[in-house]
Parts: sequence; C-alpha cells; structure tokens
Amino acid sequence: MSAAADALRLRLQSAARRASEALLAERDARGVWVGELSSSALSTATAVCALAIILKRSGVSDPESERLVQRGLDWLAAHVNADGGWGDTIRSLSNLSTTTLVWATFAVVPGADAAYPEVVTGAQRWLEQAAGSVEPKILAPEIAARYGKDRTFSVPILTVCALSGRWGTTASAWRWVAQLPFELAALPQAWFGALRLPVVSYALPALIAIGQVKHHFQPTRNPFARLLRNLARAATLRKLTQIQPGNGGFLEATPLTSFVTMNLAAMGFTQHPVTLKGVGFLKRSARADGSWPIDTNLATWLTTLAVNALAPRALTAEPQNACGAIRSWLLAQQYRREHPYTRAAPGGWAWTDLPGGVPDADDTAGALLALRRLGALDEATTAAGAAGVKWLLDLQNSDGGIPTFCRGWGTLPFDRSGADLTAHALRAWTEWLPELPKKLQAPVRRAISRGVRYLAKSQRTDGAWVPLWFGHERAPNDENPLYGTSRVLLALQQLRPPARTRKPEVEAGGGVRRALEIPEADGDPDISRMISLGLAWLTSSQNNDGGWSGGGSSSVEETALALEALSAHRAADRSCPGVSAEAVAKAISGGVEWLLVKLDSAAATQPTPIGFYFARLWYFERLYPLIFAAGALNKLAD
Repeated sequence: MSAAADALRLRLQSAARRASEALLAERDARGVWVGELSSSALSTATAVCALAIILKRSGVSDPESERLVQRGLDWLAAHVNADGGWGDTIRSLSNLSTTTLVWATFAVVPGADAAYPEVVTGAQRWLEQAAGSVEPKILAPEIAARYGKDRTFSVPILTVCALSGRWGTTASAWRWVAQLPFELAALPQAWFGALRLPVVSYALPALIAIGQVKHHFQPTRNPFARLLRNLARAATLRKLTQIQPGNGGFLEATPLTSFVTMNLAAMGFTQHPVTLKGVGFLKRSARADGSWPIDTNLATWLTTLAVNALAPRALTAEPQNACGAIRSWLLAQQYRREHPYTRAAPGGWAWTDLPGGVPDADDTAGALLALRRLGALDEATTAAGAAGVKWLLDLQNSDGGIPTFCRGWGTLPFDRSGADLTAHALRAWTEWLPELPKKLQAPVRRAISRGVRYLAKSQRTDGAWVPLWFGHERAPNDENPLYGTSRVLLALQQLRPPARTRKPEVEAGGGVRRALEIPEADGDPDISRMISLGLAWLTSSQNNDGGWSGGGSSSVEETALALEALSAHRAADRSCPGVSAEAVAKAISGGVEWLLVKLDSAAATQPTPIGFYFARLWYFERLYPLIFAAGALNKLAD
C-alpha cells in the first residue's frame, strides 16, 4: 500500500471515529436517538388556523391558545422567504401549497391582515405570480393540479381557504372544495382497498372531518346522497373517535391533526372529544420559538439508522451494555396487537415511539436490520425478528414491491410500491433468512425473488431508481434518484455471494453475515446487469466538486449515501460490466475528499431538506447528515 493510501486510510479512520463519537453523544437518557425535525411554515400555519377557529367558534377565552396563535403569526412573519412566499422548511423554496395556507391563515385570525400588511401583501403577490391569481377559479385548479388524483392534501388546503373567508363568507366559497366521500368510512375497513378512495390510507381522519365540513356548509342537491351522508355523520364521527391516539395527534402529524380539529370546530363541535384532544396535542407540540414541526419525532427510525451506521465495535465498546439497552427499547416498540388505525397485523414498527405512530415497511425493515447488529440473538429477539419478517411478507403487493402501510390499498402516492421500501425489505429478509424457522424460509426466498423482479421493472432506462420517501425540490418532479439508487444498490449487493478471495464479514454478535444467492430461473432478472446500470448512473451523476445531490448543490447526506453504496460494491470485490473498478475508485476518491472537507466545516451540521413527508411535504432532520456520514465513513474505513 502506498504512503498516500496509508494517509487516506488514517484520515478516514479518524473521521469515522469522530463521527461515531458525535453520533453516540446524541443519545438521550434512554440510550436512543430522538433527533429534531425542522420547523415547518405549513405546520405552523395549520396549527395557528385550528386554534384561531376554535377560539372564534367557541367564544371562550383561552389565554394559552391566544398566545400560541400570536407567536405562530410572529414566527411566520419572521421566516417568509425573500420572494414573499414560504416553503415547507426554513431552507425550502417557496411553494404553492404552503404559501396558500399561510396566506389563508392570516385571514382567519382577526386583525392579522392589518397587523402584518407587508407580509400578507407579499404572499398575495407571490401567489398571483405563481398561480396567475388568488381568485378561486384560478387558484383552486392550480392547487388541485399539484396533487393530481390524490386529494389527500389539495382538498384540505382548499377547505382552509373556504374557512378563512378569503373567497367570501357565503356557501359559494365551498364550490371549489371537492366533496370527499366521508360516508364510506362507515363501511368495514377491509373494503377500503376495493373502494379506491381518493385519499391515501393514512388520511382517514381527514376524509371524515373534511368530508363532513363540506357537507355541513354545502350539502349536495341529490336527496339520496344528502340523506345517506346525514345518516353517516354520527357513525363516522364515532370512527374518528376510535382511531384517534390517546395523545390526540393523528400520526403525530401537526397538519393532519390541525385539519381534523379546525373542521370539527367549524361545524360547531368545539367541545367534541376529538377536538379537545387535538387541541391538547397542538398545544404540547408547539415549540418555544412559536413554530410547529411537521411531526413530533422520528425516534425509532433514527435509532435504527444510527445503529446501522455505527461500526459494531462502537456500540459494543460502550459501557453499561448500550447494545442491550437499545435492543430492549426496540423490542418494546414492536406492535403486538392489531393497530386500530390501519388494522395492521402485529409485528411491525412505526417511525416513532409515541402513540400516533403507525407500523410501516421502512421502519420495520430498519428495526430488523438494527436487531441483527445489536449482539447475539436471544429468544425474544429471534421471535420478534420472525414476526417482523412475516409482517413484511404479508405487506408485499402483487407486483412484488413493498408499499408503506397497507397492502393493495391503491396506486396513490405512499400506498403504491416503492423501490426504496422494497430494497429495505430485501436487506432485512436477506439478513434474517438464516435465523428463521424452516417453514418461513421458503416464502421469504419467494418474496425476495418477487422483490428483485419488481426492482428490475422499476429501474429507469438510465439505470436509476426513484424512491417514495425522499426527494429533492430542485429536481424534476421533486424526485431524488440518488437516494433511491443508492438504497437499491445496497440491497442488490447482498443478493450475490462475495468474491471467494474475501473473508466473510463478522457481525457484532460473532456470527457470519451470509450473502444470499437466489437460484436463477427462466425469466428472472439479471442482478449483475441491474447493478451495472445503477452503478453507471451513480458514478456519472457525481458533481464536479466530488459530491452528490439529487438536484442542485452537493449535500453531506446525499454524498454519504452514494459513498456507502459504492463502498459496498468495492467491498464485494467483483467485476461489473460497463463500470470499471478504476471508475468506482475515482468516484469514491472524489467523494471522500469532498466529504472530509465538509465534515471539518460548519457545513456538516447543516441538514438538507430532502426528506419527503406525507403529501409532498419537505422536511429536514438535524441528525441525518451525521448519521449518513457516519455510515459511509465506517464502511470506507473498515
């Protein structure tokens, strides 16, 4: 090895050690990672709107709500973009949805337009430039077009406009709000997939509350439909009460909880249990600076990401059995009963440890991977792993891909199969396969084969894959193929045995991590070719500065993700048609230099809004740069 290579390895090892130490220092008193989600103009606007409508409709003085409303308006005024609009985070470009919601919210609060004239005027000017006009006949179709067939978010935004009075105070303002079929929520939940509802599976509370408020202010002229909806109101309100978490926060999400709360209050249900619990959640979720985050936290997701990013020795070297504490905490987060919200079977994990969480594919796969890295498997962990594996099996769609929450619900965003979710499930199945009962191994192998076929079909002609849960607002269609491709490549690398010249990789628990080789059959995709195309895209998409981005300037998160995928390929030590070892080495070298320089600067702590939340909402997480960087550096320094 040359002196230059020795020096680089020492730099990598030092950087990996520092990143790991910094990441370990981010744990809370329980020994897990909670992080901090970005404050959100959209969340702040919806929370302010909900509290203001309740104050107005109830006629009861509530000093705490009044204080939160004022501080929320102050925060929104202080964080308007230079162009007069708002994005989903303080680092996001102005967008139509958020700016419309903030503009409407200032109209909901009495006297706010007069108190913040420049802010309101600037917002209206931005909307006129972006949409053509703030008149409902122009603005409403523009908002609806942003989301297409999915009405999960377009209808709530238009509802806020109608409630705010921006489009008048008569029933005519509601003509621009589509009627959601809330009456269908009274039917058995098992039917929802066949009904093809115009909202995604997680939006049932919005379907009920927003459907009812439209019916309340502008009922249909059809006497049969009007009667049916009148009869369904009580039953669907009971359903809403049943699925509300104990802390009042639907999915721990401020926007969804706010939409439900404000619409119930607008119909006069200011003292309804759902409304009161929703208000309690909003009050507790408010931040000291007057803002609200998009969701409470991603504690389970971040903890699994952190465990999977750290080198095994980093955790095992920690005092007081850090691995055991994290494992116990993760096991406690697994759902042991059917979930009342989505009717999900036991066995999955959600993104958070809080009551509003819902089990989903990404977090279940992440938990399964983390449990494999937290020491030797005991009986409880093995049982939990088998249950999680089966939960993912039952979620797999007919196309072989993995959706987020519910199998076969529909084709709307986050209900359809996703390449990133499928890749994550493949990694979890692959690593757990040797530990599973014999009767479960055969269906897992079939599921892996089906998942690979889905990934082959979903690979773009340029070699990339597009994910569901991450994007880039500066990229075409808000997509982030960098994230999707890097995650899929990690999964595919595990599906072929390593080169015979390499030693088997030893896990934290002392076992050997075995790569899975799927028996090939006629018609099966060529995994080597899929990898080659993905690697070719990944290396060719590297920016001139050595870093990577899904769009725009290089970021720590995306560069680290690309390096981790390239490092996995290099570690496999195999040839790849169309992509030379020299090309991969050059890409890694440039990326490493860029990342090491950034980690020595303040830029390392500046997260990028690449997180893609429900309904095309952006977020950033403070710990993402550190977690992804630690993961890449530990792989490269190994």
